[in-house]
Amino acid sequence: FLSTLTYPDSLRRRRSCVLMCVLFSAVSLPRPHGKSFAHRSELKQAKRIVVKLGSAVVTRGDECGLALGRLASIVEQVAMLQNQGREMMIVTSGAVAFGKQRLRHEILLSQSVRQALHSGQNQLKEMSIPVLEARACAAAGQSGLMALYEAMFTQYSTCTAQILVTNLDFHDEQKRRNLNSTLHELLRMNIVPIINTNDAVVPPPVPNSDLQGVNVISIKDNDSLAARLAVEMKADLLIALSDVEGLYDSPPGTDDAKLIDIFYPGDQQSITYGTKSRVGIGGMEAKVKAALWALQGGTSVVIANGTHPKVTGHVITDIVEGKKVGTFFSEVKPAGPTVEQQTEMARHAGRSLASLHPEQRGEIICCLAELLTEKKDEILSANKKDLEIATASGRFSHALINRLALSTSKLNSLAIGLRQLSVSSRDSVGRVLRRTRVANNLELEQITVPIGVLLVIFESRPDCLPQVSALAIASGNALLLKGGKEAANTNKILHQLTQEALSIHGVADAIQLVSTREEVEDLCRLDKMIDLIIPRGSSQLVREIQRAAKGIPVLGHSEGVCHVYIDSDASIDKAIDIVRDSKCDYPAACNAMETLLIHRDLLTDSRQYFCGPRFASYLTFSPSEVKSLRTEYGDLECCIEVVDSMQDAVDHIHKYGSSHTDVIVTENEETAEQFLQQVDSACVFWNSSSRFADGYRFGLGAEVGISTARIHARGPVGLEGLLTTKWVLRGEGHTVADFSEQGSMTYLHENIPVPQGNFS
Repeated sequence: FLSTLTYPDSLRRRRSCVLMCVLFSAVSLPRPHGKSFAHRSELKQAKRIVVKLGSAVVTRGDECGLALGRLASIVEQVAMLQNQGREMMIVTSGAVAFGKQRLRHEILLSQSVRQALHSGQNQLKEMSIPVLEARACAAAGQSGLMALYEAMFTQYSTCTAQILVTNLDFHDEQKRRNLNSTLHELLRMNIVPIINTNDAVVPPPVPNSDLQGVNVISIKDNDSLAARLAVEMKADLLIALSDVEGLYDSPPGTDDAKLIDIFYPGDQQSITYGTKSRVGIGGMEAKVKAALWALQGGTSVVIANGTHPKVTGHVITDIVEGKKVGTFFSEVKPAGPTVEQQTEMARHAGRSLASLHPEQRGEIICCLAELLTEKKDEILSANKKDLEIATASGRFSHALINRLALSTSKLNSLAIGLRQLSVSSRDSVGRVLRRTRVANNLELEQITVPIGVLLVIFESRPDCLPQVSALAIASGNALLLKGGKEAANTNKILHQLTQEALSIHGVADAIQLVSTREEVEDLCRLDKMIDLIIPRGSSQLVREIQRAAKGIPVLGHSEGVCHVYIDSDASIDKAIDIVRDSKCDYPAACNAMETLLIHRDLLTDSRQYFCGPRFASYLTFSPSEVKSLRTEYGDLECCIEVVDSMQDAVDHIHKYGSSHTDVIVTENEETAEQFLQQVDSACVFWNSSSRFADGYRFGLGAEVGISTARIHARGPVGLEGLLTTKWVLRGEGHTVADFSEQGSMTYLHENIPVPQGNFS
């Protein structure tokens, strides 16, 4: 109403001052201090952070005393963030539990002394402990709680200060200003304020005024206190730790309850709340309302589990680093589905894809091959944009720029490979590998089936997208694709063409392109939704994924340290051609030569060479010693080492290689066969370039990558590597009891021939 009035200039300033005083004194309205963060990744920018510790976090399981281990790990994280230059505040529970522990001890001690004096004997009667009043427990426990915090933070050279508040401290304008001033001064002096409700004197909440919508908030519990304090202090982030992983769409522990990754205002109707925790007075509904109130005031909020023993030690720092922990409250709702929704969509459509007839999957792949040639101008135009952006940024190496580039010839090769794959895909899913007659009228089959949902994370190379998509289609697997930002435009159009091809049989959702801000590490945590991760990129990327994906199998190779060994019986002409091709054809590829091993007998040349000073300035000879014999250069660089024998070369490869691809150049067949047999790598070649280690060149049509693992698929992984098996048993009421000693049946275990091209 005031904003609609007009005033003379002399009164306008007075009107503004009056209006500001009204806004500052009204505790029912949060004072916005800016927009909250829209995405988790932005939480790294949080400068001022409030950490709220719920009663279930700081209290022991017996509700009498504090969980010292959890508290210590939380203190360590807060101190770490404080020492990084952030301003940390803690809103804590625990005084009642600590006081209950102390009072129980005092009562038991007092009763034991009185009974001993009264009876004159050492035998004590059974003692009963009276019900302890919460305010008395808080009064007895607050000083001990604060002393504990002080002692713990002192270990990290961090000072703390105690502040006790009630609802009245926010209603009274002078008290509220004093509180604000005190907190700002403490933060300025790099002190961690530890705030708690003054439970010894706190009055009951005002009836019918607690968390009504988002415009009114009274300090009823530490959830509302933390929200009120965060907005008052213009905090960037409020982390509310409880005894659950975050916010679920239905009570945790119930069937089909799903953790909500991101919660948006207006989603309250989709939530069914359960009961509150065993301790505390809040509950999840109170947490959500307080979180939404803080969010409207400009503070981002994350609700997470502070009691899980495996994550407590890093839950706060993980949240600040933007990792997918708990439930993140955001006002910005993305236009597209979340990655969890994409995974569900892919899994559902993937099952339909797997049920298609082999010829139908082949038609989809052929359609994609046709689209790659028909739409080549659009693809190359998008790729040109990516190349220009990547080059202008100056952040990418020459090798990476080469991987990013597409050409007409590359697209043509892709199309040829896809057509080749479409033929082989007709003998994939549902193929009978083994058939056994277990007993009369009881037959067993082992058949090939898709793995499920694949996550392929790739860098730079957009040609990976249609290759991997075609393999997923051929094998009937659902697929999530996460490409690098540097290829965003190219990946987008290639994915659109892939979905266009899938649409001819109504399974467009089977392949999803993850284009949100999801971190790779967060994707690797979807262990209940993703069945296999396949990284394609740098060795650093592969290692990061292998570390992050603790619950999901990872198929790939960490490095491509490939060797070419030139034996004493080698043809020099062949050796020159093979070495040149292995290193120079595509230095950035994982199958490029990185180490050249030369038999010492080849170094006995007695001829001498001389050069003039001008020519010498151009030479790159007299190289420095390598820092590591396990280096993958990925460029026009390599290591050269001398070995005494073929066996010496094998030993060197086993010690420094990565089990990717290794080559021998020799005219001695016996030496070659020994090398091929002894070298324990995924690919071992004789008199041929290491660059042949490729799914297309092996006739697989395409590959999802090269695996150096020793189980499942190894080497270039094509269609077969994306299939697993299941056992199908067909009987007529058979039971295991029928085959016991007293039973009437015996096992036959007769192998039944499997006709070629037979499908279940």
